[in-house]
Amino acid sequence: MTAREEWGEFSKYHAQGIPGAEALAAELDRIIRDTGIRSPIDTRRGLHARLHYLDSPAGRTALKNAGVRPATLRRWQTGKATPSRKSRQRIEKAYRTLRSHNMLRSGALTKRLNRAGAGTRVEIYPVNQTAVRPPHRRDVQQRSLQIRDWHDIVSAWDARDTARLDAAWDDIITDLGSEYDAYAYVSGVGIAA
Repeated sequence: MTAREEWGEFSKYHAQGIPGAEALAAELDRIIRDTGIRSPIDTRRGLHARLHYLDSPAGRTALKNAGVRPATLRRWQTGKATPSRKSRQRIEKAYRTLRSHNMLRSGALTKRLNRAGAGTRVEIYPVNQTAVRPPHRRDVQQRSLQIRDWHDIVSAWDARDTARLDAAWDDIITDLGSEYDAYAYVSGVGIAA
């Protein structure tokens, strides 16, 4: 029985979880989202920092793709107008898109996670069994492991290649030993990056 088939049996008792690869992708998304400019976009400092970051041909393209017209951008830059709430959301979207692209293109995300060969610790949180009746609960503990090479994982995540990311997750949980199949589905993962 494969891990996915076993999950089908286990989930019928109302355990709640998501595929490990999906949890891993969500955590990589969080790292991109939570790093970078710290000031919120609704502050003067946060807005100006994002507009400064986007002040390049690639940034203007990202803004245009997010729905910001060049004339509107010029009015903001000269102080003749301030962005509305909806426009700030577009600026944030452009900023996140460009920053993510830059971190991936430059290899900064992979380098950050590889940490010169030391790797990064990943916490694996097992499925939520609070809705599972006691006779059907499994003893599945939180686990952690060190991943030293993130290149293939980040590459699959960047390409949104779910099959490759799923294969990478299977490789990760295989390192957990004989109970690895209990971690095919999880409630989440945490990456200490």
